[in-house]
Amino acid sequence: MTHGVRPYVLLSVAVSVDGYIDDASPHRLKLSNAADFDRVDQVRADSDAILIGAETLRRDNPRLLVNSAQRRAARIAAGKPEYPLKIAVSARGDLDPELRFWHHGGGKLVYTTTAGAAKLGTRLAGLAEVVCLGAEIQLGALLDDLGRRGIARLMVEGGTRVHTEFLSRDLADELQMAVAPIVVGHAAAPRFLGPAAYPARRMHLADVTQIGDIALLRYLPRESDAHER
Repeated sequence: MTHGVRPYVLLSVAVSVDGYIDDASPHRLKLSNAADFDRVDQVRADSDAILIGAETLRRDNPRLLVNSAQRRAARIAAGKPEYPLKIAVSARGDLDPELRFWHHGGGKLVYTTTAGAAKLGTRLAGLAEVVCLGAEIQLGALLDDLGRRGIARLMVEGGTRVHTEFLSRDLADELQMAVAPIVVGHAAAPRFLGPAAYPARRMHLADVTQIGDIALLRYLPRESDAHER
């Protein structure tokens, strides 16, 4: 089978100083400032697709759009769709069709398992294309499928499980981490990463940028070996 070229995978996350991506309250904790949210909007506009996990989709109920009309116009002028393709990943298929994700923006795609597809095929009819990856979700197969669809640049916006899978399986080309001057400290709050067997090497720090009170760290996870030689 022809796999095509897998997309460039960029992980995007905002974290507290102690590594959390949210607090334990029912309301989303906004870690970024206005300038950093605008930067993220540009990263979205530069991407062919944006991926999010089911847990984050249920918790945050995001629209996941390019908000700037100018950036959307620039995409159209470049021959691209107005919005990047929006992708959800759900093993169990427990996704509410009323979530805002399905009712805003352009094309939507859901990667799921055989069991999840049995639920979602009817539930998301007319809202998203449902792709079954078999008994379990393999990110390599997911990236191969996106490559065949012509997706060259994939932005991954979380959450914990998804970021953990991409980094532990050595499938991330870039990590953009915005560190906010906030300490969360809630044991029940979600963290950026969970326990896993990660590649035993240092990442390459490509850039550090100050955005108001935010420190943006840009890491290249798979280039460290080359830089250490």
